Amino acid sequence: MIFEKSRSAPDEVALDDGVRRRSWAELEDRLHRLTHLLRDSLRLAPGDHAASLLGNRLESVELILAALLSGVWMTPINRHLQPSEIEHVVRDSGARIVFVDPEHETAARSAGAREILHVGDELDSALVSVSASPLSTDGPAGGNMIYTSGTSGCPKGVKRRRPASAQAALDAARAYGRRIALDGSGPHLVTGPVYHAAPLMFAVYDHLNGAPVIIQPRFDERETLALLRERAVHHTHLVPTLFVRLLRLPDVERAAFVAPDLHLVLHGAAPIAPDVKRRMLEWWGPVLVEYWGGTEGGVTTLVDSEEWLSHPGTVGRVLPQFEVFAVDDSGKRLPDGEEGLLYSRHNDLERFFEYHGDAQKTRDAYLDPHSFTLGDVGRIDAEGFVYLSDRKTNVIISGGVNIYPAEIEGVIQAHPAVADVAVFGIPDDEWGESVKAAVELRPDFEASPELEREILAFGRERLAGYKVPRSVDFESELPRHSTGKLMVRHLREPYWRGRERRV
Repeated sequence: MIFEKSRSAPDEVALDDGVRRRSWAELEDRLHRLTHLLRDSLRLAPGDHAASLLGNRLESVELILAALLSGVWMTPINRHLQPSEIEHVVRDSGARIVFVDPEHETAARSAGAREILHVGDELDSALVSVSASPLSTDGPAGGNMIYTSGTSGCPKGVKRRRPASAQAALDAARAYGRRIALDGSGPHLVTGPVYHAAPLMFAVYDHLNGAPVIIQPRFDERETLALLRERAVHHTHLVPTLFVRLLRLPDVERAAFVAPDLHLVLHGAAPIAPDVKRRMLEWWGPVLVEYWGGTEGGVTTLVDSEEWLSHPGTVGRVLPQFEVFAVDDSGKRLPDGEEGLLYSRHNDLERFFEYHGDAQKTRDAYLDPHSFTLGDVGRIDAEGFVYLSDRKTNVIISGGVNIYPAEIEGVIQAHPAVADVAVFGIPDDEWGESVKAAVELRPDFEASPELEREILAFGRERLAGYKVPRSVDFESELPRHSTGKLMVRHLREPYWRGRERRV
């Protein structure tokens, strides 16, 4: 559709990040040049890896599209990571080049990137000297390889199964977008970080169907409302944290907001408090559509506003290409209504995704060649609605971002006062969950507010800010099984008591 729009509406805006704009004709020209840059100038062959470390800039979308057309894997790197964490992603992905903006060049160099290319003037100059002739879309498809972590806390790149050719990948992406109502019918607003799979790829699917994409450099409540109204936005994606911030605006500002063109607000990636969702529905009307899924399998379930109101707490019904079922500890399927580990079965494709460079982690995710788990625990009712109740791996989802306790525990454990530590998520009406640490001290130390501040500062020096616990509980002894396994549920359960959904 991008190439069709280049002919039917060449001068209309295709991408806009508030600083830079591309018309559809300019975008087509740049995509052809970017594919030649990747393949000819940078000598990246199909299957090779590149990465980007950028703020919310339109080049993030351009690079994903160019990678798809050229057969290259592109990894958007979380810009909030610490240098050691960025270094792991760069090294593990095998990225031969990292595209950076000025704000993140130092972090990329500290991470040991083999080659760096600056977006902006340097990239624009490089594109002038390469061919603008279209590459054949019959060649191998590329894609994104976005990093997500496991219980070990070591991030792993997720490689979704690619179609046989770039053209097939374009066709599949457009069809996928239409299945989840991202049909290109009007402007798409990106409010979240473009290194995150959901805001980035939802925008790409809509874009491939013809939607102009507007990217906010950073979320701002008033600016978001203004953009929704003034740019006649049709589709956007928000996480519950942003709903909470919008609802905190003064009553008079909320009452003045009208956006008649807004048809679809996808939300997921984090639990939402029922009261927050009901208040958003009262304010914006029945435009909210919740989903469940992950980087590994994409959107697996959907529920619109009316269905959610009649089935509160559900994350929706399963999309046609999937089946969802629960199993017990032995892997046996459970009947409707019984709670167990949830598996998604892709009805057509085997080994729908793999974890880059980790065959064991990939095998552990699959029950059979078609069925994989994200580690969520829940149930399916007799009408086919899926409900989540817990997460087997104890992953914390705060503001739509996955946070992995084992990584944080490894850092806090290194503090000289800490004998043992457990990290888990507790309810947070704004963020969905916030990070809590429970600490058993060494004999020579005593619990105090000063020591709590010291431990949190210790973590802040070594972890991305969103991973640092908000607070510390000091325990005389952490509960461990005779096998040595930490029984986190005993620590976490009091915070979630009385709540139906514990994620």
